[in-house]
Amino acid sequence: MPVTDITTDPEKLTMTLVADFAAPVERLWQVFTDPRQLERFWGPPGWPATFATWDFRPGGRIDYHMTSPRGEASRGSWEVLGIDEGASFEVNDSFVGDDGEKLEGFPAMRMVFAFDETAGGSRLTNVTYFTSVEALEQTVAMGAIEGSRMAMDQLDAVLQDLRDYAQGKGTRTELLDDQHVRITRLIEGPRELVWRAHHEPELLKKWLLGPDGWQMIECSVGETYRYVWQQGDDESTRFGFEGETVLSESPRRAVTTEKMIGMPGPSTLNDLQLYEEDGATLLTLLIEYPDKDTRDMILATGMTDGMETSYARLEELVLV
Repeated sequence: MPVTDITTDPEKLTMTLVADFAAPVERLWQVFTDPRQLERFWGPPGWPATFATWDFRPGGRIDYHMTSPRGEASRGSWEVLGIDEGASFEVNDSFVGDDGEKLEGFPAMRMVFAFDETAGGSRLTNVTYFTSVEALEQTVAMGAIEGSRMAMDQLDAVLQDLRDYAQGKGTRTELLDDQHVRITRLIEGPRELVWRAHHEPELLKKWLLGPDGWQMIECSVGETYRYVWQQGDDESTRFGFEGETVLSESPRRAVTTEKMIGMPGPSTLNDLQLYEEDGATLLTLLIEYPDKDTRDMILATGMTDGMETSYARLEELVLV
């Protein structure tokens, strides 16, 4: 994990994050000053950022929002105070409403981003300055420390060439906490087609099958969906999932609920995100489980292996 330290100092009214990366300073600077790359990691998992305006110059304004899996938006704005090209920049960061005006009762903060060369690559030092102890405590209580750590821990995937980072590693499963799992897979194909393969029944029936010998006998998609599988002609093996679409931002993001048909209990929340680079698509699936026991039970079924078989089939049969 790149983050090596996050500390708060009530006397100096600061929060300091330090992170080290195996990439040159020039590359680290680039990902923080290109809005399309910054979007890939600025929000923590489940709250990806969108930078709507980008005026990166002293006196300029940058507007962004982060969107939860259920569609809630948290909006912010940077006022650019100064730039030392390739070495550091400084902004005032404020919470704003839908109208772009600062929200009363929420802390504003000054942030300094410094980029330094190290023996192994580069170091980011991000110091946030608060106007009062109360503002510092409010920000920490809102989850700033853990959210910042989780956001910065996504940076390795951005700094590397996408194929160097993910190709050949297959389907990877990471446990983020007791309720959240992140699954990643590089798909050799354009994002538009990967999106279609997840949303068009005739394509889904070709690849979303798990181990060999299974077939999808029912597939409906839309505001609600329903998938049913069967092994060969054996009706006793029949099972399926159903749910509803919570958020859809074609061809970038789709959030759905998922529940096994006929089984009691709460649904999972599945947040699918697709990012394309040089003809390849990084698929990221963030799954929210109701509790740790449900998470562990589902993972123990061999879910990751089944997903890898399906994704390999996707590349072989659909993305050709």
